[in-house]
Amino acid sequence: MKALIADQRLVTELLPMEEAIDVMRRALTMLAEGDVVMPLRQMLVMPGGDRVMGLMPSYLGGLEAFGVKVVAAFPANFGTGYDTHQGVVLFFDSERGLLRAIVDATSITAIRTAAVSGLVTDLLARPDAGDLAIIGAGTQAHTHLQAMRAVRPLRRVRVYSVPAESAEAFAARESRLTGLTVQVAATAEEAVTGADLICTTTTATEPVVLGAWVSPGAHINAVGAYTPATRELDSELVAGARLYADRRESLLSESGEFLIPKGEGLIGDAHIVGEIGEVLTGKAPGRTSPDQITLFKSLGIAIEDLAAAHHVYTKAKERELGTWVEIGGQHFGSAVEG
Repeated sequence: MKALIADQRLVTELLPMEEAIDVMRRALTMLAEGDVVMPLRQMLVMPGGDRVMGLMPSYLGGLEAFGVKVVAAFPANFGTGYDTHQGVVLFFDSERGLLRAIVDATSITAIRTAAVSGLVTDLLARPDAGDLAIIGAGTQAHTHLQAMRAVRPLRRVRVYSVPAESAEAFAARESRLTGLTVQVAATAEEAVTGADLICTTTTATEPVVLGAWVSPGAHINAVGAYTPATRELDSELVAGARLYADRRESLLSESGEFLIPKGEGLIGDAHIVGEIGEVLTGKAPGRTSPDQITLFKSLGIAIEDLAAAHHVYTKAKERELGTWVEIGGQHFGSAVEG
């Protein structure tokens, strides 16, 4: 039995942003329709608390696939040349339990996270939105710029990051790659002021964007924080926004963006308008007026990784691309005797 090994280059080639957005649309629709099995991720926190390994299993009935992402999150990698997320996605078929693919999780995570934000932006942002602020200048900043460009024509792009050199390098590189003029903001407030699209993609543990800075009608994708004790947005901003989740259960259990203002008594569970899949299927409303601030708190869920890995596997098989190795398959005794 041959399984695909897909490296970063192959994932990037076979999962372009526009396709990735469609793949995420299908996966989140399946979630809303109940065609998914997905326990909460398990987290192994190493001494010091800043290094984490996550185990993220899932099953997608519509794809007849199950698998797991094993990912190590090391925020200290930022600026070192290594991505903050390292790992693999293992994809199995659900007929025989055969391993079909071992897929690089660094690239999967980078692309699918931004693709979900692109999908959500298309659903919730105002049709005329095009003034983008990106807080953070790492891998997710790069892919989020791709995703925002895929769903809205951008009039202006500003970036803010610490250290400033990271923002300057990002602006120069992305201006060259996209043909846009990416401006470096001196402060987060300067980047956000007047923006109608905001993406926070940092490793911050305390708020970097305040509600007082955000204009009416803005849409926010909050991506960086993923534990109950960390957040990128202050309580005022969360309390004043229409809040959406990739998955309600994850938000209630894992998100400091939600749990901290809830603990302060500012919001309750009913503050969550709905899951993105529920908006896709009409079970939850989207934006209902131009002046509303809409907020998507992205935590990243396992079916997104599995759907992306399935897509890469299917295209690689059709095009006969990638590295294929013999692994598993026959009953061991039969294989030896044969």
